[in-house]
Amino acid sequence: MGARVGVLGGGQLGRMLALAGYPLGLEFRFLDPAAGASAGQVAELWVGDYEDGPLLERFAEGLDRVTLEFENVPLAALHKLVPRLPVYPPPQALEVAQDRLGEKTFFRRLGIPTPLFHPVESYADLLEGLERVGCPALLKTRRLGYDGKGQLLLREPAQAQEAWATLGGVPLILEAFVPFRRELSILGVRSARGELAFYPLVENHHRRGILHKSLAPAPQAEALQPRAEALARRVMEALGYVGLLAIEFFEVEGELWANEMAPRVHNSGHWTIEGAETSQFENHLRAVLGWPLGSTAPRGHAAMLNLVGLRPDFTRVLEIPGAHLHWYGKAVRPGRKVGHVTLRSDSAAVLAERLEQLEHLLSAVVPPVE
Repeated sequence: MGARVGVLGGGQLGRMLALAGYPLGLEFRFLDPAAGASAGQVAELWVGDYEDGPLLERFAEGLDRVTLEFENVPLAALHKLVPRLPVYPPPQALEVAQDRLGEKTFFRRLGIPTPLFHPVESYADLLEGLERVGCPALLKTRRLGYDGKGQLLLREPAQAQEAWATLGGVPLILEAFVPFRRELSILGVRSARGELAFYPLVENHHRRGILHKSLAPAPQAEALQPRAEALARRVMEALGYVGLLAIEFFEVEGELWANEMAPRVHNSGHWTIEGAETSQFENHLRAVLGWPLGSTAPRGHAAMLNLVGLRPDFTRVLEIPGAHLHWYGKAVRPGRKVGHVTLRSDSAAVLAERLEQLEHLLSAVVPPVE
């Protein structure tokens, strides 16, 4: 096989793509604006601007496919590459995912429930939106927000002026705050030849807007699995999607409401490295290359715990049975994802005990001062 894959973005997701691809005989070339991008520790890294046309032309030489590990790559970069070689996921998927208003509108057009939302371009729009959406509500930037960045919770209309002063000046969206039971995510993968596969629903828990842990399969979610798969299939087929797609849902009174999607491998899928027959990273590569997809069946029960802004004692982590450490080779800074730990067990009860042990261990780690 020996295909050469180019990747736009060189963070930890790209790093894990390369590590999953080497056993398949693949070669990798990454492009990232940062010289210290962590994928550069395991693969060829080109440093430069995504919109540098001559650089993109040189980058594409000798590659069989281009994919991405970062959804905020400028669309112009993909459009420059598309005439030269296959680029997956397709640009239209990024176009939808990069704008929260476009994303919510797209979901609604497909008949997928979402929280009530209102576009905000001015302070008057914000006041109108609060009348329509009500409080509490979330005011978010339409672009570039992630891990809780670029959003504010408005508990009452009196907070509107302060929120506008903080976030105003860029396109915004106001979303109703949904009293959801829990957040679930579905990981679907669609190959270049149309083959589809889905991982079991995952239950996600956040701290300060950043994913803290994921449980897979999500407890008591079997009845929701067919619905989640049907909605994800609807999205992928509408976009002509190729690759791994993650969709985050709110569970609201037994129904699934779409929150957002990520056209790439996803943090809530890291458990698949040890916890599934085929990891999300390997299946993404199989999909974009048009190779047969691997089984998405879980290997018992798994949990993933993010390491955010702290470096634990690795030996103590690995003393916990079933623990697998993934360190991204990044400098430790407050609020920065620097690694994760996956736990796996054949027993849900045993997994819960080991997860409690791991969380207790990590709670004692003193993070660096900001």
